[in-house]
Amino acid sequence: MGIAEWRGKLQRGEISARELTEATLTRLQAVEPEVHAFLEVCAERALADADRVDAARAAGEDLPPLAGIPVAIKDNLCTRGIRTTCSSRMLEHFVPPYESTVTERLWSAGAVLIGKTNLDEFAMGSSTETSAFGPSRNPWDPSRVPGGSSGGSAAAVASGSCQVALGSDTGGSIRQPASFCGVVGLKPTYGRVSRWGLVAFASSLDQVGPFSGSVADAAEVLQVIAGADPRDATCLKAPVDDYLSALEQPLAGLRVGVIQECFLEQGLDEQVKASVLAAAEVLNALGCELVDVSCPRFDDGIATYYVIAPSEASANLARYDGVKYGLRSDSGDKDDNLAVMTALTRAEGFGDEVKRRILIGTYALSAGYVDAYYKQAQRVRTLIRQDFDRAFARVDVLLSPTSPTTAFRFGAHTNDPLAMYLADLLTIPANLAGLPAISLPCGFDDQGLPIGLQLISGVLDEATLLRVAHQYEQAAAVMSQRPAAALVADALG
Repeated sequence: MGIAEWRGKLQRGEISARELTEATLTRLQAVEPEVHAFLEVCAERALADADRVDAARAAGEDLPPLAGIPVAIKDNLCTRGIRTTCSSRMLEHFVPPYESTVTERLWSAGAVLIGKTNLDEFAMGSSTETSAFGPSRNPWDPSRVPGGSSGGSAAAVASGSCQVALGSDTGGSIRQPASFCGVVGLKPTYGRVSRWGLVAFASSLDQVGPFSGSVADAAEVLQVIAGADPRDATCLKAPVDDYLSALEQPLAGLRVGVIQECFLEQGLDEQVKASVLAAAEVLNALGCELVDVSCPRFDDGIATYYVIAPSEASANLARYDGVKYGLRSDSGDKDDNLAVMTALTRAEGFGDEVKRRILIGTYALSAGYVDAYYKQAQRVRTLIRQDFDRAFARVDVLLSPTSPTTAFRFGAHTNDPLAMYLADLLTIPANLAGLPAISLPCGFDDQGLPIGLQLISGVLDEATLLRVAHQYEQAAAVMSQRPAAALVADALG
């Protein structure tokens, strides 16, 4: 059931928030040894949250929109009094003294914190294999990755260990794992949701968004977390639309652009291509007009991203120096100077992928290279945004696969960083342009693994994006056709 159904049962007294929370924790305990979606399970906190909801209902108070709903939080979002590690040894023992804006809004809306989820270290990765605390596994097939960097959040929702989860998306880190795990993943417009309290990877690209089992649930969460925040200078002050009321508005007359470059990629799996094109036909049957659209710079997105994102990461991660907070190496000599201590701390605290991206970014920003790499990448970023602007002059929504393939096996790309980076080939351009985008299931391959459909809309037009996605979801009913006993959670009861 979705959030609206659970809310109705809670309001009518057919179930208590404690009962729902206990059932969720029971499911989590059954599947977590196999899935490893969580770095920390907050069982006591969850039951206390649930009891407060039940007490409010018993007192006749109006329940807030997410009252009693079990929520998981990606472990790069600060939670006051609860460890926030970013899956890194560097922050293994860091306990924030403050709450991020998005989690603060969730708790004000009555949500119940189930726990903090696993991720690629500092959100740098596409498989959750770079986590310092071990990888999460895909609930559809534990021999395969759940995607990344928000793989733990996607796996938690897919395995029934929470109702919804928050992730962050820098180059596809919500949408790609949503595709791999057969759930809905939404990246809002850059600035639509506050980043205050999100541990920064690439500040001009990062955006917080929800994972859920349905588009309607994603809309429910976005309604709560969206909106201006004076603590985040990049957060937009634009009014927040009523996303839920927009879901059922008719699609007749909307134009859906099929991005031609996305279907010409050599690495695009034929089953993925066929499933996404079939989804386009479903939208056509619902009254949308399909339009072939070209975004000539789409393929340049990945090269552009892997200059800009590491450059920003190099600057953001300079704060981890062993002085202010986080890990401090004690392996040096007492007479070592500050530079030696900092070097030892960073060598011990950061994993290989984080070090690789810091080195790439530092090189791209160095004297003699900043013009050739970083500034040139910013120019190409502008061209990519202009391609999207031209496309949205003709259409309302753009359509593509979310990922070129379904979930790959553990270790498949571990020793080939370029192959790993290509997993985000189709999601990165939306981040570079700051556009909202969503991934939702549109079918299965011959291994029974889910395939993701990506939809992209114009700036701050999440209402249209969610409307198209919701009505496709209702018409296609993809999850009703899922392979029998596909999930680990199913096998464990």
